[in-house]
Formats: sequence, structure tokens, C-alpha cells
Amino acid sequence: MDLSTTHLVYIAPAAGRSGVGDYADDFLAAVAPHFKSVTDYRITTDGNESVLEVIAAVREIRRVILDLEKNGPILVHFEQSAGSQATFWGSWLPARIPVTSTIHDAPYPVWWPFKTKLLYRYRLLHHAVHYPTRPLTSRLQRRVTKGRTLFALTSIGADNVQIRMKDSTAVASRIFVPERGELPPLIERPLAVGMFGHVYKGKGFDLIGRLREQLDDDIDIVVAGRGTDALDPIDGVRVLGEVNDEDEDAFFASIRFLVVPYSKDNPYGKAFAASSAVSRSYAYNTPIICILDGSLAEMAIEGGAIGVGGGIDAIAAEANSVLRDEPAQNKIEDEVRELRRARTIDKCVEPFVSAWAKL
Repeated sequence: MDLSTTHLVYIAPAAGRSGVGDYADDFLAAVAPHFKSVTDYRITTDGNESVLEVIAAVREIRRVILDLEKNGPILVHFEQSAGSQATFWGSWLPARIPVTSTIHDAPYPVWWPFKTKLLYRYRLLHHAVHYPTRPLTSRLQRRVTKGRTLFALTSIGADNVQIRMKDSTAVASRIFVPERGELPPLIERPLAVGMFGHVYKGKGFDLIGRLREQLDDDIDIVVAGRGTDALDPIDGVRVLGEVNDEDEDAFFASIRFLVVPYSKDNPYGKAFAASSAVSRSYAYNTPIICILDGSLAEMAIEGGAIGVGGGIDAIAAEANSVLRDEPAQNKIEDEVRELRRARTIDKCVEPFVSAWAKL
């Protein structure tokens, strides 16, 4: 495929809906120059869609694509994640149309393909619909992705996509590290660890109390991200709420390590997702302390992360130790700097551009 003569149709959640939507803005800006032209279609209800909204979005996606197909070569690329409906159902397109997707919650394009706003309101019913139908929905996803190129943002994620979506071609890339300004060296920052991200079940924010109990008294905890302002107050924990721009700079300048205690295990299986919170931390030369779970184990091997066996107690013990060890902090900060250089947006889109050119 000659990308310079091809029109890209890019379909993703709207910015601000999720980490995937935020990722999409930068990704599209980086790949767009490789194409003749681009149509950017965003799902504004992503993650909280009614049945009618899903149907309307899918119909509009098909209309846009089929109209553009009449004008010359096109490539359609979807950003897909666990609970996104329209970006999955909208990808069911005629086989003649080249379609690829990034699977953000590998190994499945979507984990809950019927997760509408109404159904999710009744959690027991939501799981009663999805859990017993896993074999059916897995076959459905294999059928939709047959013959397609699927991208994952970790190697372990791509490996598992290839196993589950066996009739597709899985390609590994990395989530890019965004550009940010320089902060003081770790050893000059306050003696503190942080937690960062969008609050939802499984992200580890419920473990803050235990972390506070296990950390030395002189090590502070600073928490930031969407929804954190609704967390119960805990003595010795400073909660900032959502942070952007200068407030985000100030958050990372106030910590030495980001704590990442969350597991991607769930009753439906293990997800191998890249972490936008971790990539944001790396952008500020801030390493992480994490459990050895899923894609986090891969990060611990690649540098910039200290992986520990065990849970929040093991993370606290490691923090108590490494925050007293300045040479260790200097070493891991150098590792993060190397990752920043290796994972610029331009370098991270190279596997996409290369794979697209081979279609």
C-alpha cells in the first residue's frame, strides 16, 4: 500500500473520554503526514453508550467509510479498548476494505461487547450477560479480525493477541512517552511517592490506606488524577484531583517514584495493557515501583521500573529502601531518560507505518 496516495480513516474515542482518547490525538498527529489525507472520526459517548448511540455511531462510521471508498484507496484504523462498543461493532466492515486496529487491552479488541449504559447500571446483569457468553464473543472477535493486522502496545500484549486472534497478524509497538519539560533530579525532589490515573476498580486506589500504613512516616503520598478528589480522606495522603498542564508538572515534581500496584487480572482473564499513567510518569523522568503483573513485568525488564513480587506491602518495603539510596535513584533515573529518547512519538509509530505499507 502506498500511504502517500491513501486516505486514512481514523476512528477513536474523543479526547477526554479516556486515556485512549488522549493517546489518539498525539498518535494521529504523528501518522497523518504519511497519508494523502485523513478523516478523524471520534466517538463522543465512548464508554457510556446507549444502544441507540452505538447503532447511530456504527451506521455513521459505515456511511463515512463507504462514501470515502468511492474516491480512491483508503485505510481504516480503529482504537479499541475493553468496554468500547462503537469502535468494535463499527469495525465489522466488508472484507475488501483494509482495516487495522490498536488493541489497548490486549488480547481482546473488546472485553464486554454488549456493555451499554443501561446494562452496566445493573452490574450483576452485566456479568450475567458477558461471563457465560465468553466462548461466543471470543469466536465473534476472531471472525471480525480474521486476516487483519492488529497492533498492541507491548510485546507480551502482541504475543497474546496472536494466540487469541490466531487468524490475524499481531504487531508490537510501544506506547509513546509524551514530551514534557525537565524537572529537578529525583534526589532533589520531596521524599514522596505518588499514585496517578483515572479512578476505577482495579487501579489500586483502594490500597492507599494500606500503603500509608506500611510506608515510613517521613515519606509522603501524593495522589492525582480524574476522580481522585472523590476518594475518602486519609491522614498523611495529599489528594490533588485531576491535574493538567502546570498542575501536572507540579505533581510529578513533588514525587520521586510513581507507585503502580494494580493488577490486570479479572474473572474474564488477564489483560496486557500498556499504561498511559506510566508513560506520563516517564515523561517527567519519574520511575515507577510496580507489581510483576501482566505488562508491568515487561516494563521492569526494560528499565525505568522496579518490579516487586507481592502486593502493596512489597511496594511499600521497596519504597522505604530505594528512597534512602541515592545512587539507586540516580541509576534508575538514567534508565528513564533512555526510555524517553527511545520512545518518542515518531519512533513509536514506525511499526504502524511499516506494517501499513505492507498491506
